[in-house]
Amino acid sequence: MKRLFAAAAAALLAAGSAGAADVKPAVVYDLGGKFDKSFNEGVYDGAVKFRDETGIDFREFEVQTDSQRVQALRNFARRGQDPIIAVGFQYASALEKVAPEFSDTRFAIIDAVVDHPNVQSIVFREHEGSFIVGVLAAMAAPGGKVGFVGGMDVPLIRRFACGYVLGARHARPDVEVFQNMTGTTGAAWNDPVKGGELAKSQFDRGAEVVYHAAGSTGLGVLQAAADAGKLGIGVDSNQNHLHPGHVLTSMLKRVDVAAYDVFDSARRDAWESGVRVLGLAEGGIGWSLDEHNESLVTPAMKAAADEAARQIIAGEIRVHDYVNEGDCPVK
Repeated sequence: MKRLFAAAAAALLAAGSAGAADVKPAVVYDLGGKFDKSFNEGVYDGAVKFRDETGIDFREFEVQTDSQRVQALRNFARRGQDPIIAVGFQYASALEKVAPEFSDTRFAIIDAVVDHPNVQSIVFREHEGSFIVGVLAAMAAPGGKVGFVGGMDVPLIRRFACGYVLGARHARPDVEVFQNMTGTTGAAWNDPVKGGELAKSQFDRGAEVVYHAAGSTGLGVLQAAADAGKLGIGVDSNQNHLHPGHVLTSMLKRVDVAAYDVFDSARRDAWESGVRVLGLAEGGIGWSLDEHNESLVTPAMKAAADEAARQIIAGEIRVHDYVNEGDCPVK
């Protein structure tokens, strides 16, 4: 009996090892680069966590131009990588072409919906988290002026901006919100000089807090806040540590968790296609409070942010979704 039990355990272990060996994960990053301290780096962090916990390594590629997207996805699929994560909405058209060509390869895309049986689409309710940091920004600005700097001017980034304005107005109806977008091409994600200039112009107009949703461009926003002795708000990853005392908080978009789950569900043979929507209720969106910004967030501010989050989750506050509902009701 003991020999039979040991043989069964060995068979299970071998089967598990074989399953793990069949998983060959890969990530194709968006413009802005793997180490953007924000969106792409969050995905990288999730992939690294998976590697560290399972011992299964992943392949990765950083596109330099839009024209490389299709080629990068095809190259990984041809080499047997599976699953493959495409980071960002700008991969949607490329994945529409590539996914049907490799029907046995599992793909995931973040921030877009691609409807194929071998694609998992992961989207977030960024407007919910932006509402929360808007509350905090308005409460941290006694002069009543705050700002927003977006990256590429697309509906997704307008969703961030709208949620932020609504949250700021919720906390302080008379608040003034300055808004600028960096550009209309992918280069808008990787221009910290321009980001710093836009933020400086808002600070010069009286803004006391500026929130960015701009990838690497946002690093210039946070630097400008520190240089001006004002406050910035980070995005996607926790950016509080970049300029301690000058980053009020960061709106967390848990792309790290999403990336980890894509790889781990494939490892466990539990991967599913379709659309996953992650917001406050699902733990996919939040805001950061740590040793780098705890002195900036008063108990009243934290209570207001927590209450707003509770109300959003409970459906007592419905945050307008620019992507699905059109123009923001307030400016």
